[in-house]
Amino acid sequence: MDKKVLVVDDEPLFCEMVRRFLEGRGYSVVEAYDGDQALVVYDQARPDVILLDVRMPGKDGLQVLRELKVIDPAASVIMVAAVRDEELARMARAEGALEYITKPVDLDYLDSVIATTMELIDADA
Repeated sequence: MDKKVLVVDDEPLFCEMVRRFLEGRGYSVVEAYDGDQALVVYDQARPDVILLDVRMPGKDGLQVLRELKVIDPAASVIMVAAVRDEELARMARAEGALEYITKPVDLDYLDSVIATTMELIDADA
């Protein structure tokens, strides 16, 4: 089965960079550029993992995370932020995020986190 990642960020260049990297690792990637679009794309694509930007116009990442967890309590969400904020990271984890990473994203670390998440999903299946 194809492993799918949803990348949600209001910066299209960031989405493109991550998409190219993840596709090179064999993942199928879908993108969304704001919170509302993320919820629609999630419902349509049902990705295995969601990379979710914390700060976006409209619904921020925490709001989207909460709504995703209502739709699918098992959704695997990795929050992405421009700056390290321990309080925000704590809040994101309390809301169900698996990880909180900062930009510029260490792509090797991102690959490791996604691979580990995919292994956990497979183990639960």
